[in-house]
Amino acid sequence: MTLNELRYVVALARERHFGRAADACFVSQPTLSVAVKKLEDELGVSLFERATGEVAITEIGAAVVARAQRVLEEAEGLQAVARSGRDPLLGPLRIGAIYTVGPYLLPRLVPALNHSAPSMPLIIEENFTAVLADRLKRAQLDLIVISLPFDEPGIQTLPLYDEGCVVLLPGSLPGAARESIEAEDLAYERVLLLGPGHCFRGQVLEVCPQCINGADHADGLGRNLEGGSLETIRCMVASNVGITVLPMSAAREDRLGGQVVCARPFAGHPPTRCVALAWRKSFPRTEAVEAVATAVRAVNLGDGIAMKPSSGARQSSGISL
Repeated sequence: MTLNELRYVVALARERHFGRAADACFVSQPTLSVAVKKLEDELGVSLFERATGEVAITEIGAAVVARAQRVLEEAEGLQAVARSGRDPLLGPLRIGAIYTVGPYLLPRLVPALNHSAPSMPLIIEENFTAVLADRLKRAQLDLIVISLPFDEPGIQTLPLYDEGCVVLLPGSLPGAARESIEAEDLAYERVLLLGPGHCFRGQVLEVCPQCINGADHADGLGRNLEGGSLETIRCMVASNVGITVLPMSAAREDRLGGQVVCARPFAGHPPTRCVALAWRKSFPRTEAVEAVATAVRAVNLGDGIAMKPSSGARQSSGISL
């Protein structure tokens, strides 16, 4: 049995299709099929049930694939240990970020790391928290930037900074003249939300659970509208469709210009979220993790926006008043 054979069965278990698994492994379908059959013959069991156009994994196959995944992670760990012994800041670092952090943090983080760790290029992925967590546990990513709370077995987290949130309003709305917004007032407005799967959606609903229903409107658009990204929602706010809540890092990036939209703070204690790094406890390049953490804190705290270092003494419950 070889590591390649283990990679092939793990890919086939994930894709449930020989063609897609072969593409994921960058080999031909016959090569992958022969290798999987060879491993089955060596083990003396059938790992997969084959049918036209689809593949199902057997019960024993699921157990073998789980063990194969751990073997591959250990093999990757051996290579990483060898690399880190030479220089932990040498070689690519695979980093993931949630959609509501990546577009605003990464353009500042990459130049900073190019300066502090020029031999450590970033391979970047944006995705939902659940997807990033799965890819991190599969060793397909080295570390991820997420919002706390985040509690996964075998995963270590490091709080980076607490980020305040603001209300984004159309510049023409009468409320734009107010100095601050009461959280309770959101229940009487159409609050534009991210779609399901975005952790920031749930965090906004913690501030104002009523805004999932919202107020009745006479414009025929209905109570609830959603966007796939914060930038899409910003454009709908500019079109006078409704209002929204943005993290400070997104609010500072006014790509519309002028007075089309305006950001107003919450009255009293502003809602906040805690942004953190997460990585496998077995990941050997701890100096690389620290380099990223140092760069993140520097770029977010050195430009005058309303962020502060996380105390690290708590697991944030997301946005909280």
